[in-house]
Amino acid sequence: MKNTLLIYTAKAAACVLLLQTATFAQTDEQLYQKADALLKQMTLQEKVNMIHGSSSFTSGGVPRLGIPEWVMSDGPHGVRVEHGRTYKDSTGVEDAGTYLPTGVCLAATWNPKLGYAFGSVLGSESAYRGKDVILGPGINIIRSPLNGRNFEYQSEDPYLVSRMAVGYIKGVQDQGVAACVKHYAANNIETNRNNINVELSERALREIYLPGFKAAVQEGNVYTLMGSYNKVRGEWATHNNYLINQILKKEWGFKGTVISDWGAVHSTQQALWNGTDVEMGTDLSLGAKPDYRKYFLGDTVLALVKNGKVPEYLINDKVRRILYIMLKTHVIDKQRKKGSYNTKEHQQTARQVAEEGIVLLKNQNNLLPLTPSIKSIAVIGFNANRPQAFGGGSSQIKALYEVTALEGLKKQAAKGVKITYAQGYKIERGAKADESLIKQAADAAAKADVAIIVGGSTHGYDYNKWSDNAYDAEDTDKPDMNMPFGQDELIKAVLKANPKTVVVLLGGGAIDMNQWLSSTPAVLQAWYPGMEGGNAIANIVFGKINPSGKLPMTFPKTITDAPDHKLGQFPADKDSNMVYYFDDIYVGYRYFDTYKVEPQFVFGHGLSYTQFAYSNLQVQSNGGKATLTFTVANTGKTAGAETAQLYVHQQKSLLPRPEKELKAFEKVFLKPGERKQITLNLSADAFQYFNDVSNNWITEKGKFDILVGSSSKDIKLNGIVNL
Repeated sequence: MKNTLLIYTAKAAACVLLLQTATFAQTDEQLYQKADALLKQMTLQEKVNMIHGSSSFTSGGVPRLGIPEWVMSDGPHGVRVEHGRTYKDSTGVEDAGTYLPTGVCLAATWNPKLGYAFGSVLGSESAYRGKDVILGPGINIIRSPLNGRNFEYQSEDPYLVSRMAVGYIKGVQDQGVAACVKHYAANNIETNRNNINVELSERALREIYLPGFKAAVQEGNVYTLMGSYNKVRGEWATHNNYLINQILKKEWGFKGTVISDWGAVHSTQQALWNGTDVEMGTDLSLGAKPDYRKYFLGDTVLALVKNGKVPEYLINDKVRRILYIMLKTHVIDKQRKKGSYNTKEHQQTARQVAEEGIVLLKNQNNLLPLTPSIKSIAVIGFNANRPQAFGGGSSQIKALYEVTALEGLKKQAAKGVKITYAQGYKIERGAKADESLIKQAADAAAKADVAIIVGGSTHGYDYNKWSDNAYDAEDTDKPDMNMPFGQDELIKAVLKANPKTVVVLLGGGAIDMNQWLSSTPAVLQAWYPGMEGGNAIANIVFGKINPSGKLPMTFPKTITDAPDHKLGQFPADKDSNMVYYFDDIYVGYRYFDTYKVEPQFVFGHGLSYTQFAYSNLQVQSNGGKATLTFTVANTGKTAGAETAQLYVHQQKSLLPRPEKELKAFEKVFLKPGERKQITLNLSADAFQYFNDVSNNWITEKGKFDILVGSSSKDIKLNGIVNL
């Protein structure tokens, strides 16, 4: 017995030594060999310990084999405040990091290179903080203006989502940290998300809700994926045989690890058989004294295997996937990059994303940028001086600092410009407009050359406690599209006092602007622009930066115009928890264009301080593919960037198709008078659609219109591809 133990220990030590002396250049075959070598050394108990949480943000390791706990962290736009082994914040930990703009702002840049830079910041800061997995990006389709988590997601369009997500994922993982794309799948409602059941067509699933995840797996090579809370067609998404086993792992060839959302597992047997690899949950879900063996994938699994009711190869597959990713990211051999934290470069990335993501929605009579003749500015609105980082739920960030709009405007204003501030409104759900605050704001506006109202939504975090004022946050949806906190009355009063008023909106998406938009000369959509957001807003207001953001979703005029309300269902039925996606493939601009409904602002819309001209479209098609070239010129007097968008329309099809669909884009930076030729390639899948009668992707012969422009509505060039 003694000799056997010595041999066993020697083998384990040799295995650890082999792992610790590994080089960075390792093939998948070598990684699997090392994973298998570790697996052979593990007891069943040790394997089971690795497939469930060992604290609120770690899953179990095997110390005797040199396998540490696997450390995870939110969130999608910054490494979350440190939780330690409980939900009490750790003390003495450097966890005030870089607060990047939220996901919707990143998507509004339409710049995949910035997606990579964004991910690189996250990966580097995660590595510095000792995190192995960063829980992002969030790429669920923005189906409804009311989803409380739209700020975190990216777009209504699956192609735009795919391009931005791939860049983000590669940026993270090139730093040696695993990205975790989420939430798979059809997680488009937050209220009652733990109970709802989504019913949707196979075509909608394939054309709208899955392409981003497919691109994350097959192009981004994402290492981990998070299952969502909701059911899809009657089966929990986190252990959904069709979504995870059949599509994700078999059809797409996903090699990585499926992690449950926290508390999303509901069945040991389903999780074992239907593809969940790691079950995570909160400490609170296990009681005052957490016993992590009580997870669904804990002691119950041990008993099932020992009793012969579940084969051990199921557990082996899960552990092998975990080990493969841990080895690939050098968690075990500890050869990962050290990472960096709060660097000037990281802060500059945050600023650049904000500057390129802020969208100039309206600019009547060129009120913006403000000219040197402006000598006094009244800045109005609670959001003008309110930090936003520490809100939104799991995406909350403890920012090293956060420049508010008021601070940025004061900092960037020319010498001699007088800036005053009035709060304008209170953040209190259901409260009527505060007449005294509105009067103070109107008086300040009347005395200034220009008024700038910074309003919109809020993450709803009141610094030390959650409040019921969340309009952009996890686990809650917006009640409507109306401006909260009496801001409509505020804006109208300020406009009456000073018609030269700029409205800057913070928030995750569309709001109803009908009461004041026609009277407002200039409107900026600033999203939640991160720690450098105030500087970015000021730079655009004063013309130091030319706005180049484009809307990554359509802004309807009213909620009744939105397709999820007009055709589908939002929220879920209260009694049955069912939600039917009768809007089908007609999400966002696909609906507005096809059904001829005029939105407030179209998909892809965004103004500039300069002008761009499009010309000379050339189309070449060959073998079901096409190459297009055209020229974009800056015909104005200011340097700026334009995003050329390419849409495809099939003239005749067997099944109905949307009026047009985004299939390519490129952002080009041009000096005054400069012109550049742009080349866009369309692969065969740009012309395909999913036929849910034959249950496959098809390409039909015929003519396809090629539409090139600056938004989904502003088409500049037309061509034809004949397949």
